[in-house]
Amino acid sequence: MKLAVAALVAAPFLALAAAEPTGEWGVSFVDVAARAGLRGVSVYGGLEKKRFIIETNGAGVAFVDYDDDGWSDAFVLSGTRLEEGTRKERTWPKGAAPTNRLYRNNRDGTFADVTDTAGLRRTGWASSVCAGDYDNDGHTDLFVTSYGQDVLYRNAGGRFVDVTAKAGLASTATRWGSGCTFVDYDRDGKLDLFVTRYLKLDLATVNEPGQGQSCLWKGIPVNCGPKGLPTDVNALFHNEGDGVFRDVSEASGVAKVTNRYAMTALAADLDADGWTDLYVACDSTAAILYRNNRDGTFTDVALASGAALSEFGNEQAGMGLGVGDYDNDGRLDIVKTHFADDIPALYHGLGRGLFEDVATAVGLGVQNRYVEWGTGTPDLDNDGWPDLFYVTGNVYPEIEAHLPQYPHRGPKVVFRNRGGQRFEDVSARSGPGATTGHSSRGAAFSDFDNDGDVDVLVMNMNEPPSLLRNDYAGRNGWLELALEGTRSNRSAIGASVVVTAGGRTQAQTVTSQSSYYSHDDLRLHFGLGSATKADSVAIRWPSGTLQTLRDVPARKALTVREAEAR
Repeated sequence: MKLAVAALVAAPFLALAAAEPTGEWGVSFVDVAARAGLRGVSVYGGLEKKRFIIETNGAGVAFVDYDDDGWSDAFVLSGTRLEEGTRKERTWPKGAAPTNRLYRNNRDGTFADVTDTAGLRRTGWASSVCAGDYDNDGHTDLFVTSYGQDVLYRNAGGRFVDVTAKAGLASTATRWGSGCTFVDYDRDGKLDLFVTRYLKLDLATVNEPGQGQSCLWKGIPVNCGPKGLPTDVNALFHNEGDGVFRDVSEASGVAKVTNRYAMTALAADLDADGWTDLYVACDSTAAILYRNNRDGTFTDVALASGAALSEFGNEQAGMGLGVGDYDNDGRLDIVKTHFADDIPALYHGLGRGLFEDVATAVGLGVQNRYVEWGTGTPDLDNDGWPDLFYVTGNVYPEIEAHLPQYPHRGPKVVFRNRGGQRFEDVSARSGPGATTGHSSRGAAFSDFDNDGDVDVLVMNMNEPPSLLRNDYAGRNGWLELALEGTRSNRSAIGASVVVTAGGRTQAQTVTSQSSYYSHDDLRLHFGLGSATKADSVAIRWPSGTLQTLRDVPARKALTVREAEAR
């Protein structure tokens, strides 16, 4: 995460845009986590200093309807801490150990902590979460990556069972699982599993802060890495259909891509050929775009596609990923977040699997002060143009005392989409939930209160999470779609949807992981502006089936079941 190439090299960092705001915005975020009952602290390493890189990356969150009641529940990951002055994981007093937490949505603006009754109590260095119904039984399952042992949780009707060993996913060695995503890469109707691995770390031998070339930032001693630490390889597991996964990492070509510090994973059909591809944000190295060769193998085409490097041809410290259609041309675009002194990449989809980084051209270069993490392209004001949102937080708490322009706790950065041509920084106008500083990591998006606008769940380092309720005050319409596969995987992960309404065309896709190590609500949310209906909703299911709905009324939450091919 120390590689940070300034998008505008003439300035060491850029402040928030000074341009005059234009037009009404109407979006205000209020952090309602405490009153909603989301109070568990996500412990993650030291408070005032991080000795080792394991303490810095933090973890993701998920909006997932685990009990199938139509309301998004909240899953928040946690890490742990080292014993003071040692390299050993802390031993906690009985009942005091940090844990991942599941909160059930009470449907009245509050949540209940159901971690123990749901079987999800676990202490360790959790990284990411991805979700999907891998056994097609109608219940959404969870996979959690960690430094140590990744875990597959089967949802047995509201209670989760650790089936990692039974599924053939147990590791005999300590690995650092980072990103993950369920993906039906061979279109057989069963969700396979892709797992990224950040790097190889031996806590017993890694250098102390300042003791190496990669252990300084702006001349100040900090924890070492990732540069200078050995890389690992990513993994792909094929779903055999009997609750067991088979390792096909080598046979598929996934493991052939080396020398990357791989982080967030995204599964989507990025070249619109009807087969799901894999995109990986990589720290301090080029991103990976595994093109699905439609024969069970993948080829990294990131460099040729234009989605590997910055617009200046530089490697970047890729952390988070968002996917959407910012200019409403019916093609998927990708946003990738980076380290301080850099700006997000915005890879504009040109068609045929080609991309162009247009971040500076559309106005994202006004802000490069913060370390950027969880991100997405939700339409926050329902005007039919996807906005851009990301959370921030520095990885070095000790830096702020020397360089106050790099605060440990940062705001949420909110860019308003101005007609697909440019973005306007409206962070300061987006309410106290956006401007209050935290050292945040994962972020997930959902209309958790089912009021028609998109809210945000955020993981905060060594604090409770934030639940940012979007108090949008405008009149724009919306449409929410929950997809249910039949020939396709039940969760419809990998499905592409194009909605045409009010003369605009918007593309979205159903994902198992995006943002930073996080999982968004499986329901897709489309802003419709002043339109009273969607003229058409075109769905390309993961199986290849094409399905079109016509004249769909606005302000509806619909469940669409996969029809027969036509």
